[in-house]
Amino acid sequence: MRVEVESEEDGRFIAEVPDIPGALVYGATPREAVLKVQALVLRILADRIDSGEESRELEEVFTVTT
Repeated sequence: MRVEVESEEDGRFIAEVPDIPGALVYGATPREAVLKVQALVLRILADRIDSGEESRELEEVFTVTT
């Protein structure tokens, strides 16, 4: 998944994963923002798994062979 990082006028950095609605966080550095959005996306995907929700993003994380 693609992570986009931009700097804000106040010096903070914002990281977003456009493919995941709501996956947007602020950090003091670009690295911090990226790490925080990665953790958020993992939590979102885990919630989708727990609720049985289908998610094409999970196909990017796991490959299931039968």
